[in-house]
Amino acid sequence: MFNLKEVLTASMVLFAVIDIIGSIPVIIDLRKKVGHIQSEKATLVAGALMIAFLFIGEELLKLVGIDVQSFAVAGSFILFFLAMEMILGVRIFHDDEPETASVVPLAFPLIAGAGTLTTILTIRAEYHTLNIAIAIVLNMIFVYMVLKSSLKIERIIGKSGINVVRKVFGIVLLAIAVKLFVGNIKLMF
Repeated sequence: MFNLKEVLTASMVLFAVIDIIGSIPVIIDLRKKVGHIQSEKATLVAGALMIAFLFIGEELLKLVGIDVQSFAVAGSFILFFLAMEMILGVRIFHDDEPETASVVPLAFPLIAGAGTLTTILTIRAEYHTLNIAIAIVLNMIFVYMVLKSSLKIERIIGKSGINVVRKVFGIVLLAIAVKLFVGNIKLMF
């Protein structure tokens, strides 16, 4: 059932994890390396991956014998480390450099990466599926707008502005990771 508070919370969580604003320097670098980035294709592929994982991710877990609470606790660790990356400006997760940009690495893993997919299942343990789906769509609309105007955004807020946004959302993400850990660890025992 639709719940505006859940939609807004899930949207903020996904916004923080996807970190499309913090990825603007990467997007600009990719654009320079490979030329044109297909914003529509990247957005649609990332959105489709997230929606698919929202609906079949739990079944995939059951197939390998993992319950949602265990996955949520594991996901809280990933969110914790992603938050630490954002706050401290260090890199914990390393990806290979791309040759093409629209689908790999832009749609996956930059937008719909392990952290995002883990987050979707993690918040699914607390929020209704419809509200998460709406949050995914809202984030994909925002991602598309950022991809289309990444050069303008960089000029407007500058590198220091991007760093401030990253750190603020890092702190929000850290608090969410702690909340998810505490809430789901109780359910496991």
